Amino acid sequence: MKIALENNLSETAFAVKEGEYYGLRWFTPGGEIDLCGHATLAAAFVLLRFCEKEADSISFQTLSGILTVKRRGDLYEMKFPAYRLKSVPVTDEMENALGVRPAEAYIGRDLLCVFDAPEAITKMEPDMSKAESLPGLLLHVTARGTKTDCISRSFAPKMKIPEDPVCGSGHCHIAPYWGKRLKKAQLVAYQASKRGGTLYCRMEGEHVYLAGKAALFSEGNIHFLVRENSCQEK
Repeated sequence: MKIALENNLSETAFAVKEGEYYGLRWFTPGGEIDLCGHATLAAAFVLLRFCEKEADSISFQTLSGILTVKRRGDLYEMKFPAYRLKSVPVTDEMENALGVRPAEAYIGRDLLCVFDAPEAITKMEPDMSKAESLPGLLLHVTARGTKTDCISRSFAPKMKIPEDPVCGSGHCHIAPYWGKRLKKAQLVAYQASKRGGTLYCRMEGEHVYLAGKAALFSEGNIHFLVRENSCQEK
């Protein structure tokens, strides 16, 4: 938790070799989370690049079961469980938190709010203090895209993250919704955060396959205090 707090990123992933699998856990600055897409992709990218160089796939034991990432050219594809969505009433509290009234709302692990226009997503300036009181662990907003099948943003004030740059677990809600609505098994999704990101999604039964690209941007060491006036590298 202290490392995740120092990093202050959406999630920090920790992987440990455990037999044929790697144990994998994810922590936000606000606590542990049970599913995270981009940190799983990042973990697989690092392990396949540095530790399992001859492998084409890697499997993780997680709080959401076994997650497998396959390398397909320059894409890394992950298999995730699809969240079942239950329609819920659109409320004044949702409108007050988001600044725009959703056309539809659904609950899975997270709250999914659907809008009629992509501009509602890109121009949205949610009130995080009000969004924190809404149901669901995370909050996702989505609309039909113009250049992609859908566009979305993800917010996680309950986990001390105002906005997630690219949310894999969010698309375990978003992709099933748009797949059913557009009657498509394969989708291209765009996360319209400040950084932005494209996800290639496909649905198979109760699972969602998410693929994306990864890039190495930093290598380093973590130093931690062992005792007073002494420090050790790990």
